[in-house]
Amino acid sequence: MLRSLGQRPVTGSDEDPRVVELKTAVSRLRRELAAHPAEFPDRAIAEDELAALAAMAVGGIPEIPRLRRSLLLIAGSIGSVSALTKGLADVRSAVELFGGPARR
Repeated sequence: MLRSLGQRPVTGSDEDPRVVELKTAVSRLRRELAAHPAEFPDRAIAEDELAALAAMAVGGIPEIPRLRRSLLLIAGSIGSVSALTKGLADVRSAVELFGGPARR
């Protein structure tokens, strides 16, 4: 009903929307990975890095280099599992909200 009036619901949270998006994407991919029946060699790496991303998001604004490192490790460990492609893309998009690649 609020949307029909052009209003947005009040969440009562001052949390950074980028952090909220990261939490949501990481949580979704963690659930998808947990439900995925196939074992693969680097699954534990993906699980560990997703847990690290979740912890960083809980702590507020995470360090961008650490976010990118975790994303690379996750992509490298589950990148070939097609069932997890959408979830991985969502995590990547959430990480990119914190800024583009560093320029040297």
